[in-house]
Amino acid sequence: MNSSHVRLCAALGWHSCSAVSRPPVLIENLALRQQLAVFKRQNSRPRLAAADKIFWVHLRRSWSPWKNALIVVSPPTVVRWHRAGFRMYWRLISRVRKPVGRRPVTTEIRDLIFKIATENPSWRAPRIHGELVMLGFQVSERSVSRWMGRAPQIPESGQRWLTFLSNHREAIAAMDFFSVPTVTFAVLYCFFIIGHDRRRILHFHVTRHPTSAWIV
Repeated sequence: MNSSHVRLCAALGWHSCSAVSRPPVLIENLALRQQLAVFKRQNSRPRLAAADKIFWVHLRRSWSPWKNALIVVSPPTVVRWHRAGFRMYWRLISRVRKPVGRRPVTTEIRDLIFKIATENPSWRAPRIHGELVMLGFQVSERSVSRWMGRAPQIPESGQRWLTFLSNHREAIAAMDFFSVPTVTFAVLYCFFIIGHDRRRILHFHVTRHPTSAWIV
């Protein structure tokens, strides 16, 4: 019987051991015969093929005293084969499977969230999410809420008004009406215009009987 016949017998014996419960001596004999087939190959140094490695990986999982019958290599080598096969299996699975999890929020969607939140300060995540869905964008409400919290901060209205005044104060004037009670319990109506650049009064007038013509 040549080495190929021995390997075939070993494979058939292993299949029969998996199907029907066999004595441990028979399994040990099968393991020793498999290694003997490796040594009988015409090589200067025994080399285990992929089928040999698969054989020992399965034997390690199904037969507890497998180390006692191992001669060709050390037990850590078989463990390393098992781990390498595990990594290769999951690497192939990850390539075939579709990506899981939420889709990443693109720059276009992120900028649109910032724009809608800025132009509509009273809107919250559910309404903005509904607007994006109607526009055809696929994004979750949780992602919208998260990116709303990262939107650029808008200065307060008071700060914007002060900035506007500082930039255009030379061309801006303010006017006001107010009333002043007199000692004789009469009422004077005052109107004045003041320039913002130097706080200079540009026009003022006082009357007891204001009319539309007087205002004009």
